[in-house]
Amino acid sequence: MNTSLITSDPFNGFRLFEDAVTRLMSEPRAARPGTVASISPAVDIVETEEGLTLKADLPDVKIEDIDVRVENNTLTLSGHRKFEKDENVKGYHRMERSYGEFTRSFVIPNTVNNEAVSADYTNGVLTISLPKKEAARPRQVKVAVQTGTQPGNDMKPQPTVAN
Repeated sequence: MNTSLITSDPFNGFRLFEDAVTRLMSEPRAARPGTVASISPAVDIVETEEGLTLKADLPDVKIEDIDVRVENNTLTLSGHRKFEKDENVKGYHRMERSYGEFTRSFVIPNTVNNEAVSADYTNGVLTISLPKKEAARPRQVKVAVQTGTQPGNDMKPQPTVAN
């Protein structure tokens, strides 16, 4: 009688899953064919009396990979963060940052002077200054107040007569 012993490995499915995850994590999303990385830089926009200021977080993005344009009252910020593959790295334990192209567009009010927009890139933060047009800036006008005259009262004061 020929009996064969069949052994079953209850963890075989788990090992196959673990191998698949390890292969999947060995390359970032943007480097894998057929995947699209979505980058949407975090942005703060504040308004002052002088204008608007936009700050965008763009860590690890080179200044030559950033494009800022103003057209038809729309500010467009675009660029890309490249993935630098290191041949010495055997695998990644975690990939949370996104790589690839990004574009953000913002409608700017008519009060902004499009000709005077400027940008500065320091420590991974892009700061875009959008100054307001002179006519749109709040102004204070000092009004002189006089005593003893009221608008619309053209009558001269009458002398009082004592009896």
